[in-house]
Amino acid sequence: MDRVLIRQLKIETIIGIYEWEKQIHQTLLVDLDMAWDNKMAAATDDYQHALCYETVSNRLTALITQKPIELIETVAEMIANCLLTEFNVPWVKVTIMKPGAVPTAAAVGVEIERGHA
Repeated sequence: MDRVLIRQLKIETIIGIYEWEKQIHQTLLVDLDMAWDNKMAAATDDYQHALCYETVSNRLTALITQKPIELIETVAEMIANCLLTEFNVPWVKVTIMKPGAVPTAAAVGVEIERGHA
């Protein structure tokens, strides 16, 4: 299966379990691997057959910034569910990184895979 990739989508949102985190915006970096059959888009050079990474990016940013979230695990599940249901992506790998969450690490994160390739 072909894949459409988005790397280091930067989302500024309220994320965290501590009270001080609930008062500030923090950066999440999102990597996506989305199964998608690109044959028709490539053969026709027609945008309507492609998975639009701009539309996906805008939708996910809106989804994750609509309300405060405590866990990056929740963010990963929300993103996977959105892609599977709203965009009809058959399989997705979602990686969420939270830079600066642990002072001695560049970033911490989670990675999930959902759907069927």
